[in-house]
Amino acid sequence: MELTLLGISLKVERYISASNGTVWRVKQPVCLANVKLNFLKPPPNNVANAASGMAVHDDCKLKFLELKAKRTYRFIVFKIEEKQKQVVVEKVGEPTDSYEAFTASLPADECRYAVYDFDFVTDENCQKSRIFFIAWSPDTSKVRSKMIYASSKDRFKRELDGIQVELQATDPSEMDLDVIKSRAN
Repeated sequence: MELTLLGISLKVERYISASNGTVWRVKQPVCLANVKLNFLKPPPNNVANAASGMAVHDDCKLKFLELKAKRTYRFIVFKIEEKQKQVVVEKVGEPTDSYEAFTASLPADECRYAVYDFDFVTDENCQKSRIFFIAWSPDTSKVRSKMIYASSKDRFKRELDGIQVELQATDPSEMDLDVIKSRAN
């Protein structure tokens, strides 16, 4: 019998193994010195999410690291580009921006992911910070968009190492400043 593997035709015979079942044994010696084995390469970092087909752009991870380590931004809003099949940075907020500026940057009828660096003072008068991941999915957004964002959320969140609190919001009242303050403690 002939079997084609990596574009090379091999003469094989069926061999029954007691432990593994059917195995194919090559009848003739084959030189694979000039065959390129591309399947041995590791996949690129921004490979598409198996569930939704969405990749994560490297800029998303870089901006998040700058927010987390250097505190360069107050917030980052992420958008899924359906044509490119990847999550990209849509907007970043300056460290001096308010929470109201952050909520105003989220569209009223489209889904988004967002990260917000919330500073607060504890009851013991200690200055602290919590990084919130917010999955914004308003009721007025398209069903297809809600499904894509929901199926991509877990993988995207795993890419952003250091998220401390997660919020799912469908209405502005679900991510009000009072909700943020109560979840920060």
